[in-house]
Amino acid sequence: MRITVIGTGYVGLVTGACFAEMGNTVWCIDKDTRRLKELTRGRIPFYEPQLDDIVKSSYKEKRLFFTSDYKVPVKNSEVVFICVGTPPKEDGSADINYVLESARMMKKYLGDDTIVAVKSTVPVGTCDEVEKILNSGRRKKIVVVSNPEFLKEGDAVRDFMYPDRVVVGTESERAKKVFYELYSPYTKRGQSIIFMKRRSSELTKYAANTYLAMRVSFINEISMLCEKVGADVEEVRKGIGSDRRIGTQFMYPGIGYGGSCFPKDVKALISLGRKFGMDVSLAKACDRINLLQRENFFGKIIRRFGNNLKNLTFAVLGLSFKPNTDDIREAPSVFVISKILEHNGRVRVFDPAAVENFKKYSGLYDKNGRTNIYIASDIYDASKNSDALLLITEWNEFRRPDYDRMKKLMKTPVIFDGRNIYSKDVLRDKGFEYFGIGI
Repeated sequence: MRITVIGTGYVGLVTGACFAEMGNTVWCIDKDTRRLKELTRGRIPFYEPQLDDIVKSSYKEKRLFFTSDYKVPVKNSEVVFICVGTPPKEDGSADINYVLESARMMKKYLGDDTIVAVKSTVPVGTCDEVEKILNSGRRKKIVVVSNPEFLKEGDAVRDFMYPDRVVVGTESERAKKVFYELYSPYTKRGQSIIFMKRRSSELTKYAANTYLAMRVSFINEISMLCEKVGADVEEVRKGIGSDRRIGTQFMYPGIGYGGSCFPKDVKALISLGRKFGMDVSLAKACDRINLLQRENFFGKIIRRFGNNLKNLTFAVLGLSFKPNTDDIREAPSVFVISKILEHNGRVRVFDPAAVENFKKYSGLYDKNGRTNIYIASDIYDASKNSDALLLITEWNEFRRPDYDRMKKLMKTPVIFDGRNIYSKDVLRDKGFEYFGIGI
């Protein structure tokens, strides 16, 4: 099949590369010519396991192309996917201007039988607006489909290749046939291709992410209660997670969720409810608890060391919002580090992938790129002369360090474990003070 993907960000590049990997001819369009040049050289603009290999191989075998021009790709495609960003506005609602701009740019090149699919995460009713733009003054109407993505950063290629389900919002029988054919190579294990109304599809994405975020916030609120009553959240988690109706996924206590999806989509769902005169109270509570958990974590540091952290150094392990990505959007690390700096503390940080994004986007560097944050070469360099170590992101290489070596390097053997990946008993036996989440 011949496909155009508009946008070479996270969703667009993964989508284009994974379609090309299955033998489709794919054009990826982006107005960022520097990014396009880098992609033709095999350089991926973000960290995502496996993606660089399939981009390089598909480009080399001439199944995957990169361009800033709409004309040739759109005129020759059977399906055009809109995969551009929908950043949050100040009120939390999603900005769909890039989506609508994409529709305007492609309009004059579309063939009568081309199907346009919106894969960007958009508010309910966005596909209606795209359809109005595309079909204004047109005799034969273009079919517009909602096809939301469900990709986890750090595991996006696998999620695309082996999806739990594929959601397609359309009532067009022709579009159903095309999308069934397009996605059939990815659903050989019996996963469902679920067809539904377009507005249902648009809402499904927000509902799914908000529900998962609520599970995270639920166990985090329970962890705070555990600290008050003397219970152990790890025991409670196992006790409730063993119920098959509940399960353990997204039920791990920590500093809270971050990234480009959960925070944005929860706020967008709240905004959507407000637009239609409804108070989406569970989503609002979820958002509030997520911030509260970060404040609770920093509060442990203040209770241990006092309100003024002057002359104290903190080793921070992990900058990305989760492992296996370099994404620091809404990352708990930025909140915690900024709080330490506000309280006059010093910081030494290490992350395997996210340092450059942290320098660019954390907001903790001045206009000349200066800061008093030390970038360490590894976890032991970060630990040198530190008064405490803060585990923020659970990268695998952080899970079993040389505790004895770390203790010798640290000024004070104190660990704040923001993901409960360490054994409190082991660390206390080795002479560390240990502070976890909900234990």
